[in-house]
Amino acid sequence: MMASSAAPLTTAPAYAERREALRTYFDRTARRAWIDLTSDAKVSRIRRTVRAGRDEMRATLLSWLPPVLDGRRLLDAGCGTGALAEVAARRGADVVAVDVAGGLIEVARVRVSAARASFHAGDMLDPAFGEFDHVVAMDSLIHYRPDDLSAALECLAARTRYSLLFTVAPGSRLLGAMLSLGRFFPRKDRSPAIVPIAETELRRRLALLQGWQIGRTARISRGFYKSYAIELVRRP
Repeated sequence: MMASSAAPLTTAPAYAERREALRTYFDRTARRAWIDLTSDAKVSRIRRTVRAGRDEMRATLLSWLPPVLDGRRLLDAGCGTGALAEVAARRGADVVAVDVAGGLIEVARVRVSAARASFHAGDMLDPAFGEFDHVVAMDSLIHYRPDDLSAALECLAARTRYSLLFTVAPGSRLLGAMLSLGRFFPRKDRSPAIVPIAETELRRRLALLQGWQIGRTARISRGFYKSYAIELVRRP
């Protein structure tokens, strides 16, 4: 495993402040909306595009994992209500699923019956969760500024054996305009602040991650859902 010389990001003021804001948002402001979004409940047209995009992104990330995960340990970093964790566990993985929002973890524990998945409310970067063969962070790092994103990836990579899959908000004029427009949506249709990052800047930062290289990438665009997925794999 690659050792990290950086100070633990979990104690960084900017990261901790943003993490707490996200916990408050998902546990108080939008708990019901996200429970509906991650089910087959009727939602607004805007939310339907987000649901479709998230479904496509989840399927993409799962397709990048081995079809059989027996004996593998997987971290679902920012698991929400547990949809990805459930599939990975049914493939045989021992899944540690973590989310900052305790309310969503409660829902996941009810929805997901897979014995190999354990759900925890807390910090996805907490080293107490141990080491993993694979890490998936779907739409959980999109809320952090680039320096915190880089540091989070370093923290996760130091405890990951084979692959690290994550998503970012792609930096573009279109997404910037959509995020600005989103401020005028009804509160129930808003998402917490997203921090886009340009692909050139992202690749520059990833090149500094020793021992890792970019594998597959994918862009998902469904209405108001715009996301860019990256697979990091160990260098041979």
